[in-house]
Amino acid sequence: MTRLSLEEAEHLVRAALRQAGAGAAMAETTARALLAAEAAGQVGHGLSRVAQYAAFLRNGRADGTAIPHIVNERGGAVLIDARHGLAYPALALAESEAAWRARAHGIAIAGITNSHHSGAMGLPVARLAAQGLVALAFTNSPAAMPVPGGRRPLMGTNPVAAAFPRRDAAPLVIDMALSEVARGKIMVAAKEGRPIPEGWALDAEGRPTTDAQAALSGAMLAMGGAKGALLAMVVELLCCALTGAAFGFEADSFFTDEGNRPRLGHALLVVDPGALAGANAFAARIETFVAAMAAEDGVRLPGSRRDALAARAAAEGIDIPDALHQRLRALAAA
Repeated sequence: MTRLSLEEAEHLVRAALRQAGAGAAMAETTARALLAAEAAGQVGHGLSRVAQYAAFLRNGRADGTAIPHIVNERGGAVLIDARHGLAYPALALAESEAAWRARAHGIAIAGITNSHHSGAMGLPVARLAAQGLVALAFTNSPAAMPVPGGRRPLMGTNPVAAAFPRRDAAPLVIDMALSEVARGKIMVAAKEGRPIPEGWALDAEGRPTTDAQAALSGAMLAMGGAKGALLAMVVELLCCALTGAAFGFEADSFFTDEGNRPRLGHALLVVDPGALAGANAFAARIETFVAAMAAEDGVRLPGSRRDALAARAAAEGIDIPDALHQRLRALAAA
């Protein structure tokens, strides 16, 4: 393992993305987002994504020169076109727009269209919660799950994140995909030749399977069966129909370097507690619930583990596999 400070790692990632064709602002925003995910223990959305993003930039699946801009707005609603660039500059603009619009109007929604892989959606909502705002984030992704009763993938795993501010404490942050299990776990099982539990996936013919290799060519199943699939449908329609973005079945997989520009959609929904019961009442209600949670042994507040890991990484740096470090150095020097 190689230990790097966050500053060293960010410099390396930024250089790798610049070499692949990302503009200065896109490289900086993306590097910060990937490092924040890595530091918080969400390594699947961290430095392991750099080589993938670099390939997308080089082969045209993402436009490194893209600058997101507002294409429509009315009151608390705003639509941002990511212009086929990496998602993070558009997410940063959406975060800023949603924050001031929520304070002005009580509630705001920022939609993003023509975007890309959005990473750990818990990060932007946590930043908004740190400003005293309630925030929810949604994104669709390339098709991986069927609709209820279906066999072929039509929807992505469609993560949902939410953050609730607290008085004098880190916010409560919930971040989860709507599949029964992360696709990465199926990939690891396939590589190791292990079976997977029933209920995780279907094979290419739409039959339930415990064969990890067959699952990779089939479809993942939603958590909670039909109810989870319907929640994923809500996210798909929210992120795509409202923004004009591509549905999951219209976007090529992120697990191959070649493919189309995915044109994914994201949405940030932000609420100012002061517009409803009031900031003080909201804070009191949150702390009442937190106290009830904490009264039970074994209960962990959502987001607390990520906060602890991030604080440790800021103080001590991060450890990454030597092979990943060498890959990043090679990309930065390319």
